[in-house]
Amino acid sequence: MKRFTLHIVYLFLVVIAVSCAGTMKPMHTERATPGTLSKANESLRELPEPTEPIVAAVYRFRDQTGQYKPSDRMASWSTAVTQGATSILIKSMEDSGWFTPIERESISNLLNERQIIQSIRQQHSGPEGPAPLPPLLFAGVMLEGGIIGYDTNVVTGGAGLRYLATGGSNMFRKDQVTIYLRAVSTQSGRILKTVHTTKSIISQQLEGGAFRFIDTNRLLETEAGYTYNEPPVMAVTEAIDEAVKLLILEGIAEGLWSAQDQDAVIAYREQFEIERKREEQFQRDYFGFIETSAIRSGWHVAIGGVFGSHIGNYSYPSTKAGVMLQVERSLSGHFTVKTNFLRTELGVQRKFSNPVNTAELMLNVYATPDYKLSPYLGIGPGIIAFDKHLDFMEHQFFPVASFEAGLDYRVNDTYGIRLSSHYRYLLKDGLDGVAEGAYNDQQWNVNLGIVIRPGFF
Repeated sequence: MKRFTLHIVYLFLVVIAVSCAGTMKPMHTERATPGTLSKANESLRELPEPTEPIVAAVYRFRDQTGQYKPSDRMASWSTAVTQGATSILIKSMEDSGWFTPIERESISNLLNERQIIQSIRQQHSGPEGPAPLPPLLFAGVMLEGGIIGYDTNVVTGGAGLRYLATGGSNMFRKDQVTIYLRAVSTQSGRILKTVHTTKSIISQQLEGGAFRFIDTNRLLETEAGYTYNEPPVMAVTEAIDEAVKLLILEGIAEGLWSAQDQDAVIAYREQFEIERKREEQFQRDYFGFIETSAIRSGWHVAIGGVFGSHIGNYSYPSTKAGVMLQVERSLSGHFTVKTNFLRTELGVQRKFSNPVNTAELMLNVYATPDYKLSPYLGIGPGIIAFDKHLDFMEHQFFPVASFEAGLDYRVNDTYGIRLSSHYRYLLKDGLDGVAEGAYNDQQWNVNLGIVIRPGFF
């Protein structure tokens, strides 16, 4: 019966894996659709109308990185980013409504075509001669710049778990592309304004599988996976859209050009500043992570649950749940001091189980205190105490040396989540009533709690 149940479970896993693979539709084709707009394009289209569109020329907005796609197996001559950034920039200029783009990238082709038209008119014109072609528009502003950076493997990482050849893993990689855009006056050659934007490119892979023998002659193998690669061309498009929007807004602020409705400009800029502060653009480091230097300053309170056990002289100690309260105060930089209070139970199966209290004073050091997610380590003295003196124990209070390791994630300036593991080595043996062996008793627990930063601290 047990073997039959195991067969059913593995058959169910195979069905799920095949079903997931079927949803990916590897042989499915799609019809051509209009191009996808970037996330920044919507706000670009909502810009207030200009007093007069700016006649602007773009000769070439090119890839200046010179990078090719990375390959571990062979040399690749495909470029890492698109070579059509000029077309993307012209589309962004049109969408903004602030520019009248004129053709300059293929100016030689345009001039040749105009010469052909003029020659044909001369051949077929009357005595009056051919009518002249209208003059070409000249640009008051040239937009220059390009893709000046494409950094790969800025951040890589992953996690996985596998037990008896069954498990899964997740891996990710972060690249980033940087755009510089400047407006140049054609009359004086003066650079009117320069802006730059950065966009991350995320790649993620999720996979899992099982490989094991059901019995001597039957092998089960199943696997499934999914890979997500953010298109680099969309990252370039979004960075260019954002750069055009910044160029227009900063040009308005410096009086280089103006809008018809100044009140609409003020309202748009206020909303833009709110979104920029919300995204904390000016507090990102070189890796694209948000730096929040004050996120762990002041006082913090953490409440949550714990479960754990002890390591002593009995073979089957009980694993019990409990509650936790922590009060933490930032000292400076990476260091904080914390008091830790636990209420749980300690016991041995079929022997005893009694409530126990733990109080500790910990010195914590955070690896990355300015980031939302930070690993940390802690060390300090503490004491474990039973509610009352038990008859089979020599002591009621047990001093300990405490060690802690965990992850602290701050959702915002007020709330966070903390996962940690505690290890305590008793300086006085006999926590389970038996004071024997080469090593004193030890106690451990895993904590999961919510961190709160009170507004009145």
